[in-house]
Amino acid sequence: MRDQRQVWLNGQLIPWENATVHILSHGFSRGSAIFEVFGIHPLPAGPAAFRLDLHLRRFARTAQLLGMELAQSQEELAQAVAETVRANKMDNGFIKMVAYYGLEAFATLVPGVKLDLSVFAVPASADLGLDLSKPISACISKWRKIHPETVPVAAKAASNYLNGMLARQDALRRGFDVGLMMDTHGFMAEGSIEAFFMAKNGVLLTPPLGRILASVSRQSVLDAARVVGIEAHEKALRPEELLEADEIFTSATPFKVLPVGRIEDRKLDDAPGPVSRGLIQLMDAIVAGRDERFKDWLQPLP
Repeated sequence: MRDQRQVWLNGQLIPWENATVHILSHGFSRGSAIFEVFGIHPLPAGPAAFRLDLHLRRFARTAQLLGMELAQSQEELAQAVAETVRANKMDNGFIKMVAYYGLEAFATLVPGVKLDLSVFAVPASADLGLDLSKPISACISKWRKIHPETVPVAAKAASNYLNGMLARQDALRRGFDVGLMMDTHGFMAEGSIEAFFMAKNGVLLTPPLGRILASVSRQSVLDAARVVGIEAHEKALRPEELLEADEIFTSATPFKVLPVGRIEDRKLDDAPGPVSRGLIQLMDAIVAGRDERFKDWLQPLP
């Protein structure tokens, strides 16, 4: 029950309903909040966080890119996660960390303070809408990915996701599940909250870093594919290459590999194809702790 959940806020556990911020706060009214989301998975020894080290490093990197300062060290962030999971008795779900300027900011544009930090534990449940059992549909969005010379696209900042919201909105209006954006040079970039991959002749391809978020899920798929012998490349992709792919899938925290069964008007009748199917099985084994090659990816929470 939500009314029993606890939220870690600046070193203290408080009731869920008390985790609020003023409407005029800088994080809300200026869109300066940054965040990180990752999975918590049940293991025999207790709950473990998926690639916690990478997520915490990216969190710190986001703050650095935006000229912000976290009040906590990496070790203190990990401890905050552990405390939140323990307080909520959660062994399967998600952590969302949100750092923000909580001070009221009617005119202040650049606060000279450290960020406030909140940590939320969200159990996996049906109401999250994460029970997809069929391939999704995707289109090429009319919206382009933000240019990296306008804001740091590698920063996981709340304001950057207005771009993703518009792409998803466009896709839904056109009858698709997700919209995949091109960058301002006409190469494929990423979706609203997901990276994407395509396979052609058994080779896995995905857009390179530089104009997209450095997704931990994306990196995990690449790392895992290479370990099991799937040829994988980061390559600039034109839309026409995507439309001619043998397989397509998206990748994000809830679904490391989510097959696409239709791209624009073209159906991929055998989705998931052999590459996607193999990676689904591999990632399922990894998050369940059944593959010793990737045991370091699940970090026990003290």
